Formats: sequence, structure tokens, C-alpha cells
Amino acid sequence: MQENIIIAAKQASAQVSLSWQQQLSQAIRDPITLCQRLGLSDRWVPGARTGHQLFEVCVPEAYLARIAPNTPDDPLLRQVLPLDKEALTPLGYVLDPLEEAEHRPAKGLIHKYAGRVLLIASPNCAINCRYCFRRHFPYSDNSPSRTQWQEALDYLRADPTIHEAILSGGDPLAANDRQLAWLVKQLESISHLKRLRIHTRLPVVIPDRVDDALLGWLASTRLQKVVVLHINHANEIDQSVVDACVRLKQAGATLLNQSVLLRGVNDEVATLTSLSERLFEAGILPYYLHVLDPVQGAAHFDVLDNEARELVAQLRNHLPGFLMPRLVREIPGKESKTPL
Repeated sequence: MQENIIIAAKQASAQVSLSWQQQLSQAIRDPITLCQRLGLSDRWVPGARTGHQLFEVCVPEAYLARIAPNTPDDPLLRQVLPLDKEALTPLGYVLDPLEEAEHRPAKGLIHKYAGRVLLIASPNCAINCRYCFRRHFPYSDNSPSRTQWQEALDYLRADPTIHEAILSGGDPLAANDRQLAWLVKQLESISHLKRLRIHTRLPVVIPDRVDDALLGWLASTRLQKVVVLHINHANEIDQSVVDACVRLKQAGATLLNQSVLLRGVNDEVATLTSLSERLFEAGILPYYLHVLDPVQGAAHFDVLDNEARELVAQLRNHLPGFLMPRLVREIPGKESKTPL
């Protein structure tokens, strides 16, 4: 076991000299390797295999380095380790919990809320979070080529009430910078668009993704820039993440964070307090705290609404108002997120 830990440390160190693309290509994609690298006992292997068959493992080295070895309850590990519980199918847990299939007027485009649209800029992620509400999303049907993007762009041009374009995925920053720069240029040409929002986990799981190429097109756009990160636990924020956030802010981006309330990860007041404090130290404002979307395979992460409300009520006793995330649920058919 000690040998595995030494190997893990050496491999994490070696990642420093690799490009973000190389780090992504070398992410751990085998559940047995994940268990071995973290010194987990063999009893975790059958469940890891079962969960992996339902939703493949993907964990980059930069993120792995923040997980405590030989600690099955590590809050970062719980987010990425497949379990046999994912094969359970409790009532109400479905493949498309937000009914996004009902709101796709063009390939790669989701339009649910007034004034803003979501673009699937990449079908890929740098990390596969086990609670992901899009773990069953039909990305093969929603990954437009440049030619196919024109239908979505024409949709935006035809609706002057749309002021904000949200790049999502997958993870939009998993796309190459040439493609992203092109897409942002197309959005800039739509006069009624004011804001560009990017929902991403890549600056957290592979901080080297925030490189000169990304900062070049991000800093040069006329659109107001908002980068919404996805961080669930303070341990996810190391110095490399802080440095990436500094670079994003220097490019003119406002940084927000949305978390998911997860059983066994961040369902304690002290944990949520530490998260908000650490976010602010990194220059990020807490934005949303989502209760779990009922996606098939993730029921073991659920925290009941009453418990979630009580946690947030206690959290107010520990944090100033500007560090309080808004507790919300996304309900299909509603015109906005629903506060709890």
C-alpha cells in the first residue's frame, strides 16, 4: 500500500510538466487502477466495476493528488469512486431528471429560461462525477460541427430577448481553444447578446487548463464574462486552483461557484462553512447550493429537503450574507430555479 502511495506522488509530480491536453488524455479511466492508486482494499473493487459499467471512471492526476490515500470516506473520493449502489433504480430517479429533451430547439442548444440559452460546447468532461445529472445525456445527438452550429446561432439571432449565452457540456473547456474562440466570435456578432457564461469544472480538476490560449480569447471578447465553477468541498481548492482563478479574474471574468449538496461529501455545517470561506479566499463567490437532481445512479447522494433547509438555516449563523449560497432545486417546467 505504501508503494502505491509513493507511485501516486511521483505520477502527480510528473503531471506538472504536461499540457492540460496530455493530463486529460492520461486521466485514470480504469476503476481497478483508481482503487489501487489510492490504496483501497479489494472489497471496493466489485462495486467499482459495477458502477464503471454504468458510467465510466475519469479522474485526472491533478485531482487524484488531493485525495487522501487509504481513506474510503474522503469527500473528494466519494465524488468519483463508482459503487454498486449506482445499479439501484429507486422510484423517481430517472435518466433525464430535468427533462432537457423537451427544450432542445436546435442541435447543441437548450432553452429553458427567459433571456438565456445553454450551448453544449463539448460532450466531454475532465472528470466524471458520480452524481452528474447528465450522466445519461445523449451527447452524440448534441455535438454540432461548425456547420451544424449555424442553426443554433440563427435561433439566437432571431430572438432579441436572449441576452446571455451559457457554454456548458460535458465541460465546455474540454473543447480546444480554436473551436471555443470561433464559437465566442460568432456569439459576439449577435448584437443583443450581453453576457457569456461558462460552466466548468476544468480549472478545478486540471488547473493548467487556464493557459495563455484560453485567456487570450476570454480576455478579448466584448461580452461580459462570468465563469461558474463547480466545487463541492474546500479540499478541492489547492494553490494551483487559486492561481488559475487569479488568471481568470485578470482576464475580466467574474467567478461564481455552484455546489451540489451531497450525502457524505458536504452535508455538514462545518464543511459548508469551510467551503464558502475557502471559495472567497480564492476570489470566488458562492452562488447556488443545489439539492440533488434525481438522476438514475445517484440516489445514495441524496439529502432530504428538510435536512437541507436545516443545514442552510444553521449555516447563516456562521457566515456573512455574501458568503451564503442559495439553496435551490431545479424543477422541470418551472421558469427559474426554485428556492427551498
